Amino acid sequence: MPKPPARRLKVYAYDPSIGTHLETLGINEAVLNVRWEEELAPGPVGEYLEVIDVDPVSQCCYAPVDLNHPHLLVRDGLRPSEANPQFHQQMVYATAMTTIEHFERALGRVALWAPRETQGPDGKRVDEFVQRLRIYPHALRTANSFYSPERKALLLGYFTASETDSDDVLPGGLVFCALSHDIVAHETTHALLDGLHRRFREPTNPDVLAFHEAFADVVALFQHFTMPEALRQAIAATRGDLRQENLLAQLAVEFGHAEGYYGALRDAIGHTAADNTWVPAIPTPKDYGSATEPHTHGSVLVAAVFDAFLQIYRFRTTDLVRLATGGTGVLPPGNLPVDLVERMAAEASKAAAHVLAICIRALDYCPPVDITFGEYLRALITADRDLVPDDQRAYRVAFIAAFRARGIYPSEVKSLAQDSLVWEPPPLRLTNVRNVLKQLNVDWDLDSDRRRAYEESLANARTMHRWLMNPAEVSDEELTALGLRRIAQTEPVTVDGIEGDLHPIEVHSVRPARRVAPDGRIQADLVVEITQTFWPKGGGHVRSGCTLLIDLKRAEARYFVRKRADSADRIAKLQGFALETTDQLPATYFMNADRRAEPFALIHREARQKHVAAGDDVPATRVAANDGSPR
Repeated sequence: MPKPPARRLKVYAYDPSIGTHLETLGINEAVLNVRWEEELAPGPVGEYLEVIDVDPVSQCCYAPVDLNHPHLLVRDGLRPSEANPQFHQQMVYATAMTTIEHFERALGRVALWAPRETQGPDGKRVDEFVQRLRIYPHALRTANSFYSPERKALLLGYFTASETDSDDVLPGGLVFCALSHDIVAHETTHALLDGLHRRFREPTNPDVLAFHEAFADVVALFQHFTMPEALRQAIAATRGDLRQENLLAQLAVEFGHAEGYYGALRDAIGHTAADNTWVPAIPTPKDYGSATEPHTHGSVLVAAVFDAFLQIYRFRTTDLVRLATGGTGVLPPGNLPVDLVERMAAEASKAAAHVLAICIRALDYCPPVDITFGEYLRALITADRDLVPDDQRAYRVAFIAAFRARGIYPSEVKSLAQDSLVWEPPPLRLTNVRNVLKQLNVDWDLDSDRRRAYEESLANARTMHRWLMNPAEVSDEELTALGLRRIAQTEPVTVDGIEGDLHPIEVHSVRPARRVAPDGRIQADLVVEITQTFWPKGGGHVRSGCTLLIDLKRAEARYFVRKRADSADRIAKLQGFALETTDQLPATYFMNADRRAEPFALIHREARQKHVAAGDDVPATRVAANDGSPR
């Protein structure tokens, strides 16, 4: 018998709190179509994920759910339940697998987790393949959840809700992060992004960790639009105007209320004030420069992306409103017709899927180190124009306008026109690139074995490194155009008057990217990430690098996305930022006192502490309850 294409599993569409209100009760449960895994073991344990349900604080180990049990197969899995640990396991598995599938469809290849760094017998660093990301649904008894690069795991927390009155959460009741669709999708995205760009967890400027947080929020937000019931409810409740308060734009509603906030943990289009009124956000050009904390800073990027989506959605539904109103464009009072709600929901779902795919595809067009929001805008515009040259629905115009409204401007561009924002073609043509392509294995795609794909990527990286180091293949002038220097071992150099040690070139990733355009055209590229590190004598380190996009059909380099370390100004900025962000906070939570080891755990803690210190709508009675101690 042919195997089914998907496994249907029940989840909470948002989180359990949505089911406490009659108006949202009908949308509280959803069914996800999760990729069928033939050998899925109890846990669940599959090709990508391993759910381990150990609760260290309570000293409990919960029995793993067997999603292949015939009773569960015919019922779409366990029914949603806060009291059943096996449903918690089902929830995190289904949500994480859905997030993985969004990435794979957009990038055209299997997803790989960041390798585990170990030390070989000779003392050198060795990278080990990580087949499965581990998920611990009840790892922490605290109001925190995070992706751990050290453990290659998602550590999800649970905690006692605030004693303050709330219509959404039982005062003093237990709140489980594993039951929040947004939190699970957010943390899974951190892991997927780390698998693509390991250097993005190095905080070299205010945008880097903020980008990690913002991108994870973007993925979680747009996954709301894959659930038809929730989408139709929001369209009907707002009469088609998604700029009004609605659940689609809110993240972690139950978590926010349980922690004593007056609304969701984050909202892409506004916030809930202390008097329980919703206040829409009005963008200003100062938004980007005024936010400093990673979550707050990242929320500016989230707001820009969601604003672009709203503009696209309005553009796609204008004709529907005209037809429904006899050409006036003014909807009459009362509920919208069911057929109009269905059509507007279909357009919103399609636009959200397009925006999410654009955001994910842009990751292959980012510099390998030190990313900024402005560079991500350029990556968005370039990635979309490559696949859809004719922007008939004004997607790229919407992105540019939304970023400009919040003061996010790319550097080194003369205007915000699309032609100016697209990455420049290479200043020099790599004349012998066809030679190296013949030596690479780039045929892995969505059907490839993941371990084999990882091993081929390593082999490709070694081949690419040898090619770059060969003067007969890559001239000194071509290498300089990439922003790199050819050296065999660490050498003392002077960069713009600054003395230091320059390390050899590293090729981090060589991966294919296959995308299908709306007209059926297939764009096949090779994405190569190369970095080089300079250690100034004044302390710290400065990374330069280049993301090289090579057209596999024409065997030509199409873009050099470079970050140079050839100016004293950039070196001084990186050193200054490193000094500003040095503190003793890591030593409070981790033995090695290394911020780079667990950056996501730390920024979640820091965000909470800064909100409390600033009095940002957080009741004072909650301060003592969030010191990280077990309860």
